[in-house]
Amino acid sequence: MPLFSRRKELEVQSFLLKVVNNSCPELKELMEGPRSEGRVPLVLVALVVPMEKGRPMLGQAFTAVTKEVSTNGVALVVSNPRALDEVAVGLRWEGEIRFLRGKTRHLNPMGGGFYQLGLKLTGVIHTGDFRELESLEF
Repeated sequence: MPLFSRRKELEVQSFLLKVVNNSCPELKELMEGPRSEGRVPLVLVALVVPMEKGRPMLGQAFTAVTKEVSTNGVALVVSNPRALDEVAVGLRWEGEIRFLRGKTRHLNPMGGGFYQLGLKLTGVIHTGDFRELESLEF
C-alpha cells in the first residue's frame, strides 16, 4: 500500500474518532451532569402527527427519524422547526404502527437545516381512541 494512501486513511480515522468521542453519551454526561434515565442511540423511522385540542391533525403529519430513545422520551431529527406542543408518534412494531402521545420538551438546531425535537412520552394511544390513525402509512 502506498505511503500516501495510508496517510489518507489515518486522517479519515483520526477525524471520525474525534467525531465519535465528542458525540459519546458518556462523555456528554461528564460535561452536562448525569441524566436520571439512560438513553439508547436508536435510529427508527417515525410518523409524527401534531395534535390540537387532544385530536390528531392528519393533514399535518410528517416523518422523522429517532436519534435517542429512553423509556419515557424520544429525541427526533426533524427537517423543519415546528411549533408543536403535543404529538402522536407512530413507530412500526411487529407489523403494525403503534402510536405514543408525546409533549414537546425542546427543539434545538443541529445544523444543516435539521433540528432535534425532544419529546416526553406520556402514554400509548390506542387506535380505538382515534380510528383515523389506522389509515396512516409510512
